[in-house]
Amino acid sequence: MPTKSVTLQTINQFDQQHFVEALSSLFEGPPWMVEQAWQARPFQGQTQLHQALCEVMYKAPVAQQVALIQAHPDLVGRAALAGTLTPASSSEQAAAGLDRLSAEEISTFTQYNQRYQECFGFPFVICARENKKESILAGFATRMDNTREQEIETALGEIAKICWFRLQDLLVDADNK
Repeated sequence: MPTKSVTLQTINQFDQQHFVEALSSLFEGPPWMVEQAWQARPFQGQTQLHQALCEVMYKAPVAQQVALIQAHPDLVGRAALAGTLTPASSSEQAAAGLDRLSAEEISTFTQYNQRYQECFGFPFVICARENKKESILAGFATRMDNTREQEIETALGEIAKICWFRLQDLLVDADNK
């Protein structure tokens, strides 16, 4: 989770560089959504800021959306096992109980990650804060039946949820919806 909180008023006053620095942790990978959303300032509340960020994401070309999805780490993947996840991803996976798995469970996640990646060309993305290991594993099974287009849309929806929670963590005035 971000260690530095900021008010919405301050975010609205940032130049683009500081805006991007403050909000880049909301997404994995390059901060192109944040860079583009800066122009929609001033934001009247957290919801409006979140909507601006998501609008940029949803209107992006499919190749850029897929690159965003590909920036996400596998759940219980190499980065998690090596301890090299971003602080936000590490905390989110821990909240879902993914940091306390047996060797057998890790093997199951590894197999699911590989099958999913082979099928869709990007990692399985799910908002870990809304799930526990059982529902995440069930999500793998359910979503394997989707088309690639459905999975892109689903993954973007999950990224929007992840962004919402990270934004709540970041904003001091998070009650300002």
